[in-house]
Amino acid sequence: MRTVLGGRDDATLRATIEDLIEDQDSGEGSLGAGERALLANILKLRDRTVDDVMVPRADIVAVDVDTPFPALVQRMAEEAHSRLPVFRETLDDVVGMVHIKDVLVAMASRTPVELKDIVRDLSIVAPSMPVVDLLVQMRQKRQHMALVVDEFGGIDGLVTIEDLVEEIVGEIEDEHDEEATPHFVERPDGSIIADARVSIEDFEDRVGTFLTEEEREDIDTLGGLVVSLAGRVPGKGETLIHPSGLEFEIVEADPRRIKRLRVRTAPAENSALAEVG
Repeated sequence: MRTVLGGRDDATLRATIEDLIEDQDSGEGSLGAGERALLANILKLRDRTVDDVMVPRADIVAVDVDTPFPALVQRMAEEAHSRLPVFRETLDDVVGMVHIKDVLVAMASRTPVELKDIVRDLSIVAPSMPVVDLLVQMRQKRQHMALVVDEFGGIDGLVTIEDLVEEIVGEIEDEHDEEATPHFVERPDGSIIADARVSIEDFEDRVGTFLTEEEREDIDTLGGLVVSLAGRVPGKGETLIHPSGLEFEIVEADPRRIKRLRVRTAPAENSALAEVG
């Protein structure tokens, strides 16, 4: 981007982009809507960190280094991922990543191969790392995946170069991506079926503010809110009531995470009990 706009420094580059957007808003610019959106996203990128874009630990698909090769092939086919992190016994002991290209070469050679023989290096980054810095690092190292570690060295999440690029150009879908389902589905009875990964901010935009400032600092998603209420990962069919009077029923879940929720206003007597409890 800096090259396109004449090698300007960061402050001048930012001012140039802002001027382009303002010209477009006033009707004087020649940018299309898509170009304007790209420039606006570039400006926002400066303030975003890895923590804002990473896939949470609960959603990471990874394989143990001792996984037999046939099982590895089957897992990669099922998940339709071109890269998978490789760990030893637990996800916190990461040894690298496996690339589908190496798997295909091994299959074509028809010689016995163990997963440990085709493991590649994997970047480890902090959640506070700026997205722009990670994008530059990935380009320089030619690594398209990084794992995010917390302050204690545990795995906190995963980020790919696709996640970073999507911050600029929007979501990228390929032939393997399933059609996205709506984050919210409003039911005739007034309840809402919601993806557990919906952000609290987006949900409050729909239903109004219901969390306290303290809760909002610690909780990012609806799923995180429900886990916080329960003190564990609740199972399908369980119902929890927030002190605000909202009732959360688990519609879809597995032992590790919540997937979908039904949200509705709790009956008055149940809401009162929640406030007392």
